[in-house]
Amino acid sequence: MTDSAAITPQVVAEHGLSPEEYERILHAMGRTPNLTELGIFSVMWSEHCSYKSSRIHLKKLPTTGPQVICGPGENAGVVDIGDGQAAIFKMESHNHPSYIEPYQGAATGVGGILRDVFTMGARPVANMNALRFGRPDHPKMRHLISGVVHGIGGYGNCVGVPTVGGEVNFHPAYDGNILVNAMTVGVAETDKIFYSAASGVGNPIVYVGSKTGRDGIHGATMASADFSEDSEEKRPTVQVGDPFTEKLLIEACLELMSSDAIVAIQDMGAAGLTSSSVEMASKGGVGIELDMNAVPCRETGMTPYEMMLSESQERMLMVLKPGREAEAEAIFHKWELDFAVIGRVTDTGHMILRFNGEVVCDIPLGPLADEAPAYDRPWVKTPPRAPLGDVAPKGTIADNLLALMATPDLASRRWIWEQYDHMVGADTVQRPGGDAAVVRVHGSKKGIAISTDCTPRYVFADPVEGGKQAIAECWRNITAVGAKPLATTDCMNFGNPQRPEIMGQFVGAIEGMAQACSALDFPIVSGNVSLYNETKNDDGSGSAILPTPAIGGIGLLADVDQMATLAFKAAGEHIVLIGDSEAGGGHLGQSLWLRYIAGREDGPPPPVDLDLEKRNGDFVRDLILNGQVSAVHDIADGGLLVAVAEMALAGNIGADIGDLGHPEAFGEDQARYLVTTANADAILAAALTAGVTARRLGTTGGDKVAGVALADLRSAHEGFFPELMGA
Repeated sequence: MTDSAAITPQVVAEHGLSPEEYERILHAMGRTPNLTELGIFSVMWSEHCSYKSSRIHLKKLPTTGPQVICGPGENAGVVDIGDGQAAIFKMESHNHPSYIEPYQGAATGVGGILRDVFTMGARPVANMNALRFGRPDHPKMRHLISGVVHGIGGYGNCVGVPTVGGEVNFHPAYDGNILVNAMTVGVAETDKIFYSAASGVGNPIVYVGSKTGRDGIHGATMASADFSEDSEEKRPTVQVGDPFTEKLLIEACLELMSSDAIVAIQDMGAAGLTSSSVEMASKGGVGIELDMNAVPCRETGMTPYEMMLSESQERMLMVLKPGREAEAEAIFHKWELDFAVIGRVTDTGHMILRFNGEVVCDIPLGPLADEAPAYDRPWVKTPPRAPLGDVAPKGTIADNLLALMATPDLASRRWIWEQYDHMVGADTVQRPGGDAAVVRVHGSKKGIAISTDCTPRYVFADPVEGGKQAIAECWRNITAVGAKPLATTDCMNFGNPQRPEIMGQFVGAIEGMAQACSALDFPIVSGNVSLYNETKNDDGSGSAILPTPAIGGIGLLADVDQMATLAFKAAGEHIVLIGDSEAGGGHLGQSLWLRYIAGREDGPPPPVDLDLEKRNGDFVRDLILNGQVSAVHDIADGGLLVAVAEMALAGNIGADIGDLGHPEAFGEDQARYLVTTANADAILAAALTAGVTARRLGTTGGDKVAGVALADLRSAHEGFFPELMGA
């Protein structure tokens, strides 16, 4: 398709624009756009860039607090961690590309989120991820798992940023549309944070990094549509990453940032040069003029359309102070990176592109960015699930525990994280496998705790409770290592928003998340929305993923020496259950026991009492910081007995906890923790004073849990991934 192609209804539809949206473009332009202008509108108005189906609902989320330096709207969120330092972090999706080309899809997801963080002046210190796969026995799944894991490891390991943890779920709903969500955390000085708003009429606009190629053209548009059988044909829309170039780009940018030459900076992510230039100009309320002949290209004969829509990786756009070009160029050439002055800031409020001496694009910036369509799509509330009723036990407690520990959702992730360099940088103080990862702030005693969480089966059954639980579990995991939770980032993965039941899932999840963020003082400071995660069936209907509002949270430990871990430390210690449910507990609705042992997926998810979460979590954190407990673990997937088994395996010490019934052993009641201590009486007395329910569960020791030998538990727990992957 050439830049001079006629704009027909078919061309408009191929660009993912509705007839109504095209009418808006005609009104905004006052004329028919050319192909380059249409392409620019198509990516800026895609779901991926404009959030047109989600903007009005995202505004309901709490985004502020005394700890928040910068909330949503920038490249990443920024929170204060004291001593003149800030943590900068974000999570983003790379779902569609990872299904089509799993290695490059996952690798460039990691590369993109790294750029979002170092663009703001932070040195990246940790990567995390949240992955969802379909049935392990699905014919494509081994290929997808292998590609995604190798892509994450390949990029993160080469660029020298440790991948310190994450989460993995399996469910048939992801058979045709896996999820790959990548998160990066960086540390910056609070007086050296860089923003993206362009300013200063006449200031030079500079392109740095890799050359532009034809990879990733229409990536943002592709990510804003559901999958059909032709997904293989979309392989050219997947970007190709080069982590070694990214490493050079990090060092070059941070070196230039140590001067005062940069006015504004933006990475070229989704929609590449288009989104970066439009966002910088619109945030600054200025215009922008680019010379397309000056854009460094690695392929011959590239048109302005291709240059503007390419999503080639490892590229940044900057506005510099006048006269600082030579200084900046010297730095980027030292790091063997491209550097080109490609335009200037103007006062026109328009984006103007010139190519071969002619104006090939002239678009008012308002309609492209702030005035992009926003839809209040019809939605229906998810109907409540009928109560579960009595569920007959199936087999013995011991047999059930052994079976659950070997299931895809509970099995050890060692096969995954051993492929990630989680120690590079030498500041990782809690490795993968715990409740939260912990990374030391270099040169200090402070630690940043990081967790990613979501239980999609809960969200599917009840979006409001599931949204609450996703935030609450992230808060709980950070608390369980002794850190004070600070803030979150989200990755809202849902199906087709034009289906009212899917939009209802989104609205419900936002409502639950907002309630939990407020109650737990855990605001959302950055994030990403990924819609159309579904596969078209032969009859034209869609098979959507489970609604998956993945949450990435961070917290602060003043002293990493006070950090808690989940492993039993010694025999003869008391095991205490914090948050014992006086109502009998044992909530089996939507539990893994119900799914894997009873062969059912029904009932409501466990209710989330946010006051209880706050009270119990604050109590446990105080126990950790006062040195009163030797091990801590939150109780989540699989319930109480699975949590005991995980602590026992981590410490290679058994537990004697007496007899439990099936609901008590495997119910997934919320707001609960297990702790070990040499002085249970002191903890029980403190709990009584704090209004927290607690009871002795048993003692550590021996080589069994619930009658199952640790050796058998370990064999079951460690066997799933190596067996699946043929490792």
